[in-house]
Amino acid sequence: MLRLNARRASFEAEVISWLPQLRRYARALTGDVAWADDLVQDTAERALARWTAFRPDTNLRAWLLTILRHLYIDQLRARREVAVDDESAPWRNMEAPHGEVDGLVLRDVQRALYYLPVEQREVLLLVCIEELSYQETSMALGVPIGTVMSRLSRAREHMRALLTEGPARKTPPLKVVRGT
Repeated sequence: MLRLNARRASFEAEVISWLPQLRRYARALTGDVAWADDLVQDTAERALARWTAFRPDTNLRAWLLTILRHLYIDQLRARREVAVDDESAPWRNMEAPHGEVDGLVLRDVQRALYYLPVEQREVLLLVCIEELSYQETSMALGVPIGTVMSRLSRAREHMRALLTEGPARKTPPLKVVRGT
């Protein structure tokens, strides 16, 4: 019993040590501080409640990021907010730090990030920001490694285009009018 309690305490301490990285990933996914904090809290609660499901020989950070991503997707479905390219997109309200050129670049990168499709944004964040390997990212997202590499390549190219050319203007769809 003591050994089990010690393992649980060690697991809890390790989960707590990953909270800053979970928060960073959640903020990058959502673009909203409050929503990100709620996601991290829900992730920690779920991980601690199901700590016996974690296999000690695997990567805890990847496991936690997977839980966070699943919660995020569930919440997107509940909110019916799959697309973020409308007028209420989170990056539209973000302000760059005053008087800083770097802040302007950061704002442009944030805007470009939110123009990416969710699948590309997730891979880009996990590989480039969270520094997960392709294998860990593959496991976290539940997709083959080739899909991770393909999405990452498309995300990088899309970001390059967005940062050099800006987002493409959407043209309104044409309405089909039939004669009576």
